[in-house]
Amino acid sequence: MRADSDAPVASREGVPDRRYFRTPATAPGPSGPQMLRAIRFINRDPLGFLQSMDRRYGSVVQFPIPSPPSYLVSGPDAVRRVLVSHNRSYDKDTIQYRSLSLVTGEGLLSTSGTRWREQRRIVQPAFHRDSLDAIGRNAAQAADDLVARWGDISRGAVIDMDEAMMRVALEVVGRSLLGTDFSRDADRLARATLHALDVVVARARVPITPPGWLPTPGSRRLSAAVSELDAAVADMIAARSASAPGGDMLQLLLNAMDGPDGIDAREVRDEIVSFMVAGHETVASALMWAWWLVAGAPDVMEALATEADQVLADGTPSFDDLERLPMARAVFNEAMRLYPPVWLVTRRALHDDVLGDREIPQGALVIMTPYVVQRDPRYWERPEAFDPTRFLETRGRSAEDLATFWPFGLGPRMCVGRDFAYVEGVLILATLARRVRVERLPGQRPPRPQAGVTLRPRGALPLLVRSRHS
Repeated sequence: MRADSDAPVASREGVPDRRYFRTPATAPGPSGPQMLRAIRFINRDPLGFLQSMDRRYGSVVQFPIPSPPSYLVSGPDAVRRVLVSHNRSYDKDTIQYRSLSLVTGEGLLSTSGTRWREQRRIVQPAFHRDSLDAIGRNAAQAADDLVARWGDISRGAVIDMDEAMMRVALEVVGRSLLGTDFSRDADRLARATLHALDVVVARARVPITPPGWLPTPGSRRLSAAVSELDAAVADMIAARSASAPGGDMLQLLLNAMDGPDGIDAREVRDEIVSFMVAGHETVASALMWAWWLVAGAPDVMEALATEADQVLADGTPSFDDLERLPMARAVFNEAMRLYPPVWLVTRRALHDDVLGDREIPQGALVIMTPYVVQRDPRYWERPEAFDPTRFLETRGRSAEDLATFWPFGLGPRMCVGRDFAYVEGVLILATLARRVRVERLPGQRPPRPQAGVTLRPRGALPLLVRSRHS
């Protein structure tokens, strides 16, 4: 039975042992010995562990961690308080974002306060309405190029959809935000991104990590991967300097170096790498899971293809087509509901606060995960089922308003590229659905999501892809 977060604790078993805290326990949760016994479970299935904590102890759970005091917060009202109404009472100075900054530096992903607001102001025009049509064209072109690379698939071919979606998403980011053709380097840069993020996740999961200058295998892998990303950024800047100015995000950043903002070359690098990583890794994850889900639902596959035929047959895709592709958008949303790319969001409390009637001390780590609330039967009918039609009604928008569906975050820190992701994801789905059919392999088992920086399968995701009109 699920513990109610507002109910008094009836026994000490559900109360963290105060010996493990510098501050008193203020919410129910596992004891220190219980937490130690769960280490194997946590390492094997962190998503399942967080779900079990929410179901057992309620919507605010305290973990027996000495410093900082740490809380899992899943109640929609509490999540909205942290991310929306009281967002300035929390910042991103947490191990999650400090670890990520080893790759992205002090980019938009990891900064807070005044610096974050200035960074967002500089890049915001890259996501305005007049830029989204170009993003749509680039997404459709990248999808067509992908099918062309597959060659003759009239009899079907086994394709690693994880790798394919990583590549196509990186190409769209390159063309749309950076004015760069990544078609030759997409595989190399995707691998460098994955290697860097794997090390970041490994460092974030252990309490004590060796200093970065120590030449461990992990630090060497991280250094090599970051060097590849840095070289790609340097090439982009050099190419732009030798050509006419563009109207993309790269140009906005370069203009800011010479303007009153006066950002330096390192800040330009950090923003570019942040968008290379976040801009393709998250959308690729959502698309990959979408194809896995659609491949097991032939009726959805057919509806997706029929809709795409009707909408995209008479011209170049644009931002306006999103409203005319409700099934493609619903599939994309449902994939993100079941497998939210950004499955973990953390904040540090700058002041004492109260979440769900539980006291949260200054300096506490607040852990939130859309994965838990988006599979909660209190908010979703048949929460484990793949059912895109739930987003064809008004429930999708109202769910977001209630903080029960938030794959892009909430409040002022909602992802600046949210519309970019929707244009890219929906139009890639629709463009490919016109060209190919995707099926699961005989006897194929559901892939177990690996909780890294994003949700990815453990290993490849092979699916059978064949030409639709063969």
